[in-house]
Amino acid sequence: MIDRLKQIPWEAVVWSFALLYLALYQPGNDPHFTVCPLHHLGLEFCPGCGLGRSIAFLFHGHLWQSLAAHPLGIFAVIILPYRIIQLTKNYLHQYGKNY
Repeated sequence: MIDRLKQIPWEAVVWSFALLYLALYQPGNDPHFTVCPLHHLGLEFCPGCGLGRSIAFLFHGHLWQSLAAHPLGIFAVIILPYRIIQLTKNYLHQYGKNY
């Protein structure tokens, strides 16, 4: 049982839940909580800030707001499902070999 848990593609699970959360998240103009260390140091620019909001705007069909929040949000929505599928296929391929 523990061996089977170790084989689960946890990266795919985390990315799936993250995308699900962002699909359900309601982005707005209100200030939001951030865990960004650069923001807490008082720096104005962070290359990752706004990416989650960009993805959430994109899931809600707000393309221009998505691009304004972070220009790489569309790229992330393309890459992350591809990575999830790739990890899941590798897991299923390995699972088939073991049984």
